[in-house]
Amino acid sequence: MRLERLLSVSDFEHAAAKRLPRCVYGYVRGGTEDEQSLRANYQSFDSVGFMPRGLNVVDERDVSTELWGRRYTMPLGIAPTGLSGLVWHECDRELALAAKKAAIPFIISGSSSVPLERLQQENPDNWYQAYFPGDRARMARILERLSAAGIGVLVVTIDTCVAANRENNARLDFTIPFRMTPRLLLDGMLHPRWSTGVFLKTLRANGVPRFANLYEEIGPPITQEPAHGFRTGRDRLCWDDIAWLREQWKGRLVLKGVMHPADAIKAERVGADGIIVSNHGGRQLDGTLAPLTVLPEIVDAVPPAFPVMIDGGFRRGSDVLKAIALGASLVFTGRATLYGAAVAGEAGVERVLSILAAELDRNMALLGCARLSEVTSELLGRKTVAPL
Repeated sequence: MRLERLLSVSDFEHAAAKRLPRCVYGYVRGGTEDEQSLRANYQSFDSVGFMPRGLNVVDERDVSTELWGRRYTMPLGIAPTGLSGLVWHECDRELALAAKKAAIPFIISGSSSVPLERLQQENPDNWYQAYFPGDRARMARILERLSAAGIGVLVVTIDTCVAANRENNARLDFTIPFRMTPRLLLDGMLHPRWSTGVFLKTLRANGVPRFANLYEEIGPPITQEPAHGFRTGRDRLCWDDIAWLREQWKGRLVLKGVMHPADAIKAERVGADGIIVSNHGGRQLDGTLAPLTVLPEIVDAVPPAFPVMIDGGFRRGSDVLKAIALGASLVFTGRATLYGAAVAGEAGVERVLSILAAELDRNMALLGCARLSEVTSELLGRKTVAPL
């Protein structure tokens, strides 16, 4: 496929839907229960509109941003996406390499299959996202592994205390641990490029994918339940554990899944270096508000210098700019880059990132802004008429 013919994230999604088996595409695309949260994420961008300023000099534009003294080429990062190895062979590596070339952050998922030590060799600036149990002895062992690998930013997910009700996965026979069924076998046969280029290639090279980064050691194949249980103990994780973690971890600490101003205040007071406003891409509690909707209230609740990041449905440069205008320090996207990987691996991810970068640059100019610092809430207004 000629990647230059794909002009948007939506184009990549349509292409990915053709290449991936229904169960894999459904896992990437879907939300939980009635998918209210998933729809809310996308609809939130329609609730606010731009009020651009004219006749500003914008011939020299700069979409780069700085966080913790580090300069990134744009205010965008790649969110953690579990089991991405089902989308492309060693997809985590492709994402890490593309992020390195683009000079943006990539967050390794705790549910990924390429060992984080290998990913760190490819890109030493990766962040790591943890699904911690409320067991400090085990947490300490995980921290030792992360420190040894040179992880500098630890992202703790706080919104997965129990498994979500992902009915769409069950309808497609997609389960964790993974179980092969006749319908899944047929699904793979109907998508031969995926079967040979991802499924069989992975089996030949590495065997059945493993939960490589979930805990302190390389875990079992995705067809088996980890010895500790996949989610055992997460429902015991609490703020006292985060305070203990802050004392133990010397790197940057970020809490992901913050959706309430009170939790943002607690995160700042406990010593976190930042938060990610997120409803887990609409994949946990259905019926939650969209992150963009709660972003202004959360930004107002914490000190101005405290980084408030966000994810949740970002597919356009205009979406990113709306979040920046509402106070976000950095925006993460997950599905968009997975669709790129599904189509062409690292090259597909690079193409998606280049599209978003071009949209950011173009739309910032059309807003009348030469720098990101000029993109403020004064350029936004609430829509009073529902979009057609």
